[in-house]
Amino acid sequence: MDKRPALTKLAEDENDFRMAIREFAEAEIKPLVTEMDEQAQMKPELVKNLFEMGLMGIETPEEFGGAGANFTTACLAVEELGRIDGSVSVLVDVQNTLVTNAFLKWATEDQKKKYLPQLASEKVGAYALSESSSGSDAFALKLKAEDKGDKFVLNGHKLWITNAKEASVFLVFANVDPEKGYKGITGFIVEKDMPGFKVGKKEDKLGIRASSTCELTFEDCEVPKENVIGEVGKGYKIAIETLNEGRIGIGAQMVGIAQGAYEAALSYTQTREQFGKALSANQGVQFQLAEMRTELEAARLLVYNAARLKDSGENFVLEAAIAKLYSSRAAEKISSLTIDLFGGNGFTREYPAEKFWRDAKIGQIYEGTSNMQLQTIAKLELSK
Repeated sequence: MDKRPALTKLAEDENDFRMAIREFAEAEIKPLVTEMDEQAQMKPELVKNLFEMGLMGIETPEEFGGAGANFTTACLAVEELGRIDGSVSVLVDVQNTLVTNAFLKWATEDQKKKYLPQLASEKVGAYALSESSSGSDAFALKLKAEDKGDKFVLNGHKLWITNAKEASVFLVFANVDPEKGYKGITGFIVEKDMPGFKVGKKEDKLGIRASSTCELTFEDCEVPKENVIGEVGKGYKIAIETLNEGRIGIGAQMVGIAQGAYEAALSYTQTREQFGKALSANQGVQFQLAEMRTELEAARLLVYNAARLKDSGENFVLEAAIAKLYSSRAAEKISSLTIDLFGGNGFTREYPAEKFWRDAKIGQIYEGTSNMQLQTIAKLELSK
């Protein structure tokens, strides 16, 4: 059953929307979390359910089959999913805050009509920027796109591409004129079945294990010129602006992971007894819980502030960097303290604490490392 019309209505009320996503996550995702983590595999039926729930096209206008909600609503969904599983959370995050956002802002009308309905109803999207030589230096791209008249021919590799195994539509950044440096970077819409394109090995990761992270290979991959997104040579602008928005989404994912860890710690300390009383009866434990709750709330408010600035059309780059930096640190700290409060149980896979910590670690690495966020914050502050 397609639940997207109901989601569109729920998006009008923030609390109703949040509770609908929470109920979905508890019922449909939670029973699968351990198995997906151990097998490092996203359940195909779960991906189908995400589409049916309308979570893969939250900002997509209703005319293209989406919920027609705003960016903040998408972040709320990412947060609630992260509370249960970071892998599902990032799948939905990349689909909405990176891929769909790029289409909404930069695609032609024909591209929107063709791809947005697919991305809202059945096709997973991936965002392909990173390469072996371009991590934090995102524009040191070596993937080359050669102009062949009515098409471009792509040759090279991409690494660490989230959603790659499940995706059918890829936003790929390549350089049409390496001598121009970043001014040669161009965005392309690549479909999975295009000749010369191949999804390679899946990385075996510490955390968010069910989320696929793969290498992409391009060997004389022919991409029609009508699949250029934005203008030729303007791909760097698309990448920068989309990543600025995506950082808020990762902040929301980290808040969700931190919330899940905190709730686990709160529940465990209230039921686990030592020396004849619950752990939570000890003032030292109470203080740790209070610190965790305070860090969590601060992270959440920073993310919400950045998201709402984005929705209101105001400059949000500084706030996005701050939110991403702080929330990723908070998630790792809170999930680490959760392991401490679980004691020996926290170090075993029988309990949820260790997985929250494993999933949280990536927050300080992808979509801009913590050092890159610090650099952005300092640069913007010093330029005032």
